[in-house]
Amino acid sequence: MATRIRLKRFGGRHDPHYRIVVADSRKQRDGRAIEELGYYSPVGNPPVLEVNGERALHWLSLGAQPSDTVRSLLRRAGVITESVGEAPEEIQAAPEAAEAETEIGAEDVEAVEDAEEAEAAAAEETR
Repeated sequence: MATRIRLKRFGGRHDPHYRIVVADSRKQRDGRAIEELGYYSPVGNPPVLEVNGERALHWLSLGAQPSDTVRSLLRRAGVITESVGEAPEEIQAAPEAAEAETEIGAEDVEAVEDAEEAEAAAAEETR
């Protein structure tokens, strides 16, 4: 089952209120949800945003994909950082991986660059 973290709309006309929910991607927008993670009320000064960050990280770790709007709301709430939908624990591991990549030999880097140039040349010839 493909799960998404998305908004479920409540409220009347010109008075939107949203719940942040985990739902099956095949279900309707306002249909049955697996779990509610919080709520968002854009009307008001300031807008209200309440998120259970622990549960959101749990669902992200299980592979639930946030919608674009929910991703930006989770960033605003401080649940995830600027990376694309990654949890903070995963991001902390990323610098170690980057250090490991810098240890690649000069020959490997040249080989990759040569392959990219060959692909670019082939693409131009087919135009």
